Amino acid sequence: MTDSLRVVALHRFPVKSMLGEPAADLALTERGVDGDRVWSVRTADGKIGSGKNTRRFAAVPRLLELRGGVRSGTVVVGFPDGSWLPVDAAETAERVSAFVGQPVTLARETEISHFDDGPVSLLGTASVAAVEAERGVEVDARRFRANVLLETTSAFVEESWVGRELRLGSATLFVDMPSPRCVMVDMETADLPEQHGNLLAVGRLNDARLGVIARVVSPGPVRVGDEAHIH
Repeated sequence: MTDSLRVVALHRFPVKSMLGEPAADLALTERGVDGDRVWSVRTADGKIGSGKNTRRFAAVPRLLELRGGVRSGTVVVGFPDGSWLPVDAAETAERVSAFVGQPVTLARETEISHFDDGPVSLLGTASVAAVEAERGVEVDARRFRANVLLETTSAFVEESWVGRELRLGSATLFVDMPSPRCVMVDMETADLPEQHGNLLAVGRLNDARLGVIARVVSPGPVRVGDEAHIH
C-alpha cells in the first residue's frame, strides 16, 4: 500500500548540531536545502562539532541548547538569554566557547561536508508515532531534526523509498539510505528537556534507524502542504 504523503513541517538548520528554525517553504538545491548546515562549530583540532565522535566529528556537549537562524539574510546564533549574534562575529565564537566549555570557532563549509550521511533528511509522522507507542510517552518529532516531515500512515514506510525517486513540491529527490540515529535524539535542546530512552526505543523497533536520507536530483521549492509522490 502506498501512503498518502503530504508535507506537514519543514526545518532548516543553518549551523550544524544547533537547533534550527521552522520554515513555510524551502529551496532545494543541488547541495541540499538552501542554507542548511552551511556553518558549523569547529573544535581546537579542526573537527566539526557534533553529538558524536567520528573521524570528521567531535562531540561538543550543549550545542543543541543553541540556535541557528537567518535574520535579514545573515546567519545568526541564538543564546538561551534570548540574544542573537552574527555567526562570523568574533564575540560569537567567544560566547559559544564559554557556553560549551571548550575553545571553538565557527566556520563555513569548505571541501569537507557538514552533512552526516547526506543532504536532505525525511521523516514520516507514523514512524514518530510508533516510537511514542513503544515508549508510552509523547516524543516530539523535532528531536529527530528532519528537514522534511511527511504525513504517513505506516511506520517506517520511508525505508521502502530507498533506491527510488521522490517528487517533493517542484523538486525531485533520490532516496539513498535509511537514517541511522545516535544519542542526540535523547539530548536536551533549547526547546525540549532531556528524554532518555528514545534511542533505545528506535533500536528495539527498527535497528536504530528512523527516516531516510535523500539527495536532490532536480532542484525546486517545497512548501508546507505540498504533496509528495514516490516513483
